[in-house]
Amino acid sequence: SFSTVASVPLWAFAGILLFGTITGSIYNIAIPTLIGLVVPVDRRDRANGMFGTIIGIAFGITSVASGVVLAFGGMQLVLASAVVATAIAVVVLALLPLPEDIVVRSEHEVGKKVDVKGTLKIVRSIAGLPGLIVFTTFNNFLGGVFFALMDAYGLSLVSVQIWGFLWGFLSLGFILGGVIIARRGLGMNPLRTLFRVNFVAWTVCIFFTVQPSIVLLGIGVFIWMTVVPFIEAIEQTILQRVVPPERLGRVIGFAHSIEQSASPLSAFFIGPIAQLIFIPFMTTGRGVELIGPWFGVGTGRGIALVFTTAGLVGLCVTALATRSKAYRVLSERYLAKEESSE
Repeated sequence: SFSTVASVPLWAFAGILLFGTITGSIYNIAIPTLIGLVVPVDRRDRANGMFGTIIGIAFGITSVASGVVLAFGGMQLVLASAVVATAIAVVVLALLPLPEDIVVRSEHEVGKKVDVKGTLKIVRSIAGLPGLIVFTTFNNFLGGVFFALMDAYGLSLVSVQIWGFLWGFLSLGFILGGVIIARRGLGMNPLRTLFRVNFVAWTVCIFFTVQPSIVLLGIGVFIWMTVVPFIEAIEQTILQRVVPPERLGRVIGFAHSIEQSASPLSAFFIGPIAQLIFIPFMTTGRGVELIGPWFGVGTGRGIALVFTTAGLVGLCVTALATRSKAYRVLSERYLAKEESSE
C-alpha cells in the first residue's frame, strides 16, 4: 500500500509520525522547565548536563538498535518497540513525584491559555536575551549543514553499515559532554563558556573535512558531539536564572521553537546550494585548479568545502558576538542574579 505516493495509508502514516514528532518536542521544553522549578539554583547546570547525558545515551542506543531491529524484524517491530517504550515512559511519569510546593502564576495570566504577547514582552524586557536567542538560532542555522550533508559525506568515505555503527560510537561524545557538565558544572559565567565551546566547535568544523579521511572525520565529529551538550545546557541554565518562574516554560518553548526552525530551513537550502555551487566548483570549476591539488577534487570534496565554509562563518560570527553589548549585559544580569541568590 506504500508503493505509490498517492497511497492514503502512506499519508495517514506520515501524518501520525509528524504529530508524534511535534508532541515529542515538548519533552525538550518540559524537562528544562522542571529543572528550573524544582532543582536548587547551585545544581541546575549539573542537572542540565545530566539531561544531555541521557539524551546522548538514548541517541547512541537508538542509532544502533533501530538499524538492527529494522534489519531483522522489519518496520512492524520498530513501531511495536516504540509503542512499548512510550507506554513504559508514561507509567514512569505517572508514578514520578514532583516537589512543587507553590503554583506560580502572575495575575494578568489568569484565564489565558495562550499569551504569546506576554512571552515576547518578557523576552524583550531581559537585556541581552534576544541576542542569545538570535545567536543560538544562527548556530542552528549553520548546524543545518550537518543535518543535510553529513550522511552524504560520510557515505562517500565508508559503507552504510560502518557509518551506522560509527555514529553509535560517536554518540559517546554527547554522553561525555553531559557527564563533564554534571560533574564540573559550567563555571561562574556560562555565557563566556558558551563562546569558548563555540570557538572549539567551529574550528573543528573548518578542519575535520580538510582531507578525505574517515579517521579525521570521526575525530572531528566526536569533538563536535562532546561540545553540543555544553551549548544546550548553557542556554537552559541562563534562561532558568534570568526568566521569572511563571514565564519560564513559555520562554523556553519560544526560544526552542525559534532556534529549532533554523536547522530544517538551512537544510532545505543547503542541498541545492551544494549541488549547484560547491560540487561543480570542486569537480569541473575553478576550485579544481585553485585548491584541488591539496584539498582534493570530486563530489565529496565539494561537500567538504561546505563544512569548511560554514566553520569559517561560524568562527567569525562567534568572534563578533563576544564583543557585542548583548553579551556584556546578559553576563552582568546573570552574575547579579547569582549574587542575589547567595
